[in-house]
Amino acid sequence: MITLTRIVKRFGEQTVLHEVDLTLGEGTVTALIGPSGSGKSTLLRCVNLLEMPQSGELKLGDSHLVFTPGKPADRRAVLALRQQTGMVFQNFQLFPHRTALGNVMEGLVTVQRWPEDKARRRALDLLDKVGMAHKADAFPASLSGGQQQRVAIARALAPSPRVLLCDEPTSALDPELAGEVVAVLRQLAEEGTTMLMATHDLRLAASVAHQAVFLEAGKVVESGPSRELFSSPRQARTAGFIATLTAAAGGHGAN
Repeated sequence: MITLTRIVKRFGEQTVLHEVDLTLGEGTVTALIGPSGSGKSTLLRCVNLLEMPQSGELKLGDSHLVFTPGKPADRRAVLALRQQTGMVFQNFQLFPHRTALGNVMEGLVTVQRWPEDKARRRALDLLDKVGMAHKADAFPASLSGGQQQRVAIARALAPSPRVLLCDEPTSALDPELAGEVVAVLRQLAEEGTTMLMATHDLRLAASVAHQAVFLEAGKVVESGPSRELFSSPRQARTAGFIATLTAAAGGHGAN
């Protein structure tokens, strides 16, 4: 179970998250949707503390952090929480000088101190899971965007995180390559991987997520089961935004 309570995040004088509450059940997938600048990515980054909230509470498994204005969070608690998350970025962020296999192994060997043989076996298993075992020795520059993102997903899964965080995982890809990534994330969802994703991809949000949360101006406007929210939103603002996603998906030939 992951719980965010009254999370506030400011950049200077600008408040980008206004006392946001969010609960993710174990084994569920939650999609954060909303216009650019709504706070989706910032909220995602607050979960693994790439961004530090000014106030609020975060519970992830047995880890519990309370954020107090002007008081730094306990470093050991921060590290313990980060070790329970895996992050998939919009632009892949693979190490260009490492092969696909090397990218997946890197954190296991360098951070987790795994023996190389054990890390190699784990990395090969994960590359196979995302359909990239045949490219284990390829460098990122020789891979398509969809292939790079699948390697990035394998890398994020390597330390067996409690939650997989995905920041616009398909937005840098054309529709066909995005479909490859959606298929992998759908498989992970079916296997019970807990995921929180920020996305503009209607196909991804509607077909993979159990729950959807519509954010605007740093506030939760509406949340609920994804099928209900997409088919029968209660708020007019939610309906308007979903209509823009549907139009965009139609324009790209998405289902």
